[in-house]
Amino acid sequence: MVEDGTFLGPLELVGGHWGVGDATRPGTHWVEFRSDGLHQREPDSGGRLIPWSRIMTGIWFTWGEHSWNTNSRGMHTPKGTVAGRGGGWMHMTLRHPYEDHRLRFDQHARSYRAVDALRLEYLLRRLIDEGKPHLLGDPEWVGRAVAYLADGKNRWITYRALRRVAAEAVAAAGPGSP
Repeated sequence: MVEDGTFLGPLELVGGHWGVGDATRPGTHWVEFRSDGLHQREPDSGGRLIPWSRIMTGIWFTWGEHSWNTNSRGMHTPKGTVAGRGGGWMHMTLRHPYEDHRLRFDQHARSYRAVDALRLEYLLRRLIDEGKPHLLGDPEWVGRAVAYLADGKNRWITYRALRRVAAEAVAAAGPGSP
């Protein structure tokens, strides 16, 4: 099992739970991976749950204060980190009823390596495409996948390489808990 503070881009383990965004600062937005789905955490709210079964297409990230800021999807610094500090959005398409949906998260004080954010995105897409998003609710499984992905170098960032490393991470993490 990995320790609290382990991270891959915006994904971090805090208090035994994986989440996207800064869960350690009060008054922030973040998305928790739970056994029953994605749980949007918001200040002054109980949040809302998106069950795994509702997620229809892969998840992708955009960066910026507003969810429609899709132009900032690919903005990175020359050092290979995600540009901007305002926060981000997890985008997905849900079923029953069909809708495009966004979950907000606030960024950590640390910078995110662009390669880590892309690897996380491709891992999420892979699990949804394979019908296995529920594995994200298993903290030990996510820890094994993150450990595999976090060791990667920051080179050869192509669609093919990202798809391959996501498939390798799923295989390396194993079948997960029943």
